[in-house]
Amino acid sequence: MREHSHQQHPAQRPGLYQEITDKIIGQIEAGILPWVQPWAGGPALSMPVNVTTHRGYSGINILLLWDALFQRGFDRNRWLTFKQALVVGGNVRKGEHGTTVVFADRFTPKGEQEAPTGKDGEARSIPFLKRFTVFNIAQCDGLPFDYTVQQKQVSQVLPIPAAEALIAATGAQFRRDDTRAYYHIGTDTVHTPPQESFYKPINFYRTALHELTHYAAFRIMPRR
Repeated sequence: MREHSHQQHPAQRPGLYQEITDKIIGQIEAGILPWVQPWAGGPALSMPVNVTTHRGYSGINILLLWDALFQRGFDRNRWLTFKQALVVGGNVRKGEHGTTVVFADRFTPKGEQEAPTGKDGEARSIPFLKRFTVFNIAQCDGLPFDYTVQQKQVSQVLPIPAAEALIAATGAQFRRDDTRAYYHIGTDTVHTPPQESFYKPINFYRTALHELTHYAAFRIMPRR
């Protein structure tokens, strides 16, 4: 990800690494990463995208933006910098706080270019991280309509015979009329939203099979 922002700073590496590590640990402890919600009625946990460049964020930035998405209740995973909002005719609302993302790269000092000290006479490069501040589109006013339009439900069912056969073969009581996805131990039932409520039909099966792993795991757990 190569973006430019008015808030670009060389990062203090140990502090930034620790900050990111702490965020990831917090996400894992909260159960955010394994249990995503790619259906209507909750945060649209698609991959985070810069709404002006249409480029997806990658690496550690995905985790940082997912954390912000859930912690702050944003319903769309679209982001941009302060400057990018101004360029397209919008603005970040006063008092809004951005989310830190990072850009990792390497550079070769001028002295190293002139007198290489690396192996085989190669110039040694130095890794670095830079911080960037991005804002969710929900924190902005005046953005173009195409940037802020809400993602619509697909309103279609696209059965995958092999996946349906696998669900049936588990023998699980499988209910597709909920607003959440979970395995209920007390009733020994698996619940998911209906397929037509998912933004992408294939995500129904990803969610269904994930919940069935909880069903299967509970059944093979040793009993006392």
